[in-house]
This record gives sequence, structure tokens and C-alpha cells, in this order.
Amino acid sequence: MKGLRDKTALVTGASSGIGQAIAIRLAEEGCNIAINYHSSPGGAQDTLDEAMKQACDDLEKCGVRALLVQGDVSKEADVVSMVEQVVEHFGQLDILVNNAGVQTESPSHDLDIDSFDWVLNVNLRGAFLCARETIKHLLQHQRPGSIINVSSVHEVIPRPQYLSYSISKGGMGNLTKTLALEYANQNIRVNGIGPGATATPINEDWTEDADKKTVVESHIPMGRAGTPEEMAAVVAFMASDEAAYMTGQTLYIDGGLTLYADFREAWSA
Repeated sequence: MKGLRDKTALVTGASSGIGQAIAIRLAEEGCNIAINYHSSPGGAQDTLDEAMKQACDDLEKCGVRALLVQGDVSKEADVVSMVEQVVEHFGQLDILVNNAGVQTESPSHDLDIDSFDWVLNVNLRGAFLCARETIKHLLQHQRPGSIINVSSVHEVIPRPQYLSYSISKGGMGNLTKTLALEYANQNIRVNGIGPGATATPINEDWTEDADKKTVVESHIPMGRAGTPEEMAAVVAFMASDEAAYMTGQTLYIDGGLTLYADFREAWSA
């Protein structure tokens, strides 16, 4: 992809799943990568090791560098410190991928306020805080930049019993559009991806159960779940100069899930 080599990218929640795949793909494209993790560095270290392996066999020759950076994206002080560490280590920050996210399941009438706040604080408040600090850096140094928010098909598809998650992703869609409009004339692009059903550790409840997997995939027009690598490929495109005229968009990478799959067969006039 054009324009990614020697850029610096911060990927939040990059210890596993989609975030891990994004960090690895960006390293393959020649980006220096800052790998954020919340508590345990084990998964983040795995991401770093694999990213470096994929980037090239000889790190000194390829010039790709990586950094593990701890931080809870829902906490302002952590986010400020995290961005400062990235800039101090690499000298710049060009790309932010807001990937950190959590979810909780509950009938909405039983959803306790602590669980509700937890999901909103990580998914939406965290994305805002990381974007704010990144934009501050870009404006201060008059640098162009790219922010990619990892949203969900549930940005537009309601998800009963996952109210806080659906609200957070709906809010992320508006966050993407608002920031894109506000900073377009500063050459700071803000876009998002909306993954559909994806085979990641957070979805092991159905990916590892043949019957549940069949039910899930029956609702997907393409008949299968997506992979983290497929999500990462679109993020790499969005971050690159190939997408230089694209801002304020959420691309749904969902095998057709947002195409109202139940209408594949006519059941109404």
C-alpha cells in the first residue's frame, strides 16, 4: 500500500483478534507499530513477535520498530501517557486504530449501570480520548494523519441483549463522521470499519461450537465468518495513501450481513 512505510501507528487492544491482525498487517506494510494492551503483556508480546516476523527476516535491514504500551483507554491519564510514550519513542504518530472494545450480555431491563458504563467507557469514551490526543499531536506538528475506528455491523443493526455495545458502536459511527468533518481541512482523515461475524477469541462461544457456528453463518449471505486478516487488510487500505480522498466513511466488512439477509427469499409484497 502506498504511503505506509516509515509511518507510526498506534493500535489499541492489539493483544489478540482483529487488533492483533491489524498491527501485524501494518508492520508488513512497513509501519512502526505501538501495540497497546490493557493489563497482561503476554498477548501483546505475541503480537509484537509475529509482527516483526511478518515484517521481514532481518529487522535491522527493514527498519520496522515496535513498542508495547500499557494503558486503559477509558482512563484519560492512561491515554495521555500512552500517546506521549509513542511520540517520545518514535518521534511521531501518524495513524491511530481505535480497536479496544468490550461487550456484556444482559436483557436490557436487567442491565446494571456499572456494566453499562464499562462498555461505553471503553468502546466510545476510549475511542474519543485516543482520537483527541492523536489529533492534538497532529495539529501541533502540522502533520497529516489517519484515524480508523473499529466499529461493528451493530453500528446500524440493533442487537438485543447487547444494548450498551450497540449504543457504543452507534456512537462510534457519529464520532467518525463528526471528527472527519471537523478536521478534513487539516488533512486528518477519520474512517471506520464495521466487521460482521468474525472468527476471533471473543467469539469462541460460537466459533468453537459447530451447531452455533452453523446458525450464525446461516444469516450471512456469503455463508461464512470473516477473518481478522480480512479486517486488517481494509484498515491498511484506509490508513494508506490509496485512500487519500476518503474520510467520514464506515465500510462494513460483513459478508453481506448488512444487506438484510432475510430478504434473500421474498416473503412480503
